[in-house]
Amino acid sequence: MIFQANEMIVIQSPRLQLSQFQITDADEVFACITPTMTRFMQWEPPSWSEYIARCEERLRAPEPDTFFFVIRRRDSKECLGMAGLEECHTESPELGLWMKESAHGQGFGREVVVAVAEWAHQTLGKGSFIYPVAAQNIASRRIAERLHGEIIENRTSPKYESVVYKIPWGRSMGEP
Repeated sequence: MIFQANEMIVIQSPRLQLSQFQITDADEVFACITPTMTRFMQWEPPSWSEYIARCEERLRAPEPDTFFFVIRRRDSKECLGMAGLEECHTESPELGLWMKESAHGQGFGREVVVAVAEWAHQTLGKGSFIYPVAAQNIASRRIAERLHGEIIENRTSPKYESVVYKIPWGRSMGEP
């Protein structure tokens, strides 16, 4: 289910609600960021002042082809992390997510990817997505592989090696 409340995009899946990031979400999102959680992220945990400055900058000068969503449980409204969809002007936008450790291993990651991909397919007409993953992040790799993603590229960053999946979406795929 997808709806817009006061211009804000809200995506609902069976157990989750994803809503566009607002500055009022900053405290809860920041509390989810830990060194363990960022192990497979290209960034390290920022200080509060660095984090809030980045959030304010993004909100002041939003990129028109980028969306950031706060991931919350529908039942308790607990903040679990963030999802992003970038480079929406391209044929295959880049999809990514991160969640706090206590949310790992419950199938939330796949649910987020499916919800965001379906929203982008229905709303933006996108038929595939790029999904970069740290090569050692087996759980995230399984998400892409279970959605029929295929490795199209390898990347090297200062922090880790990654693989880039292309995940098909839409009529040709049937049910994800």
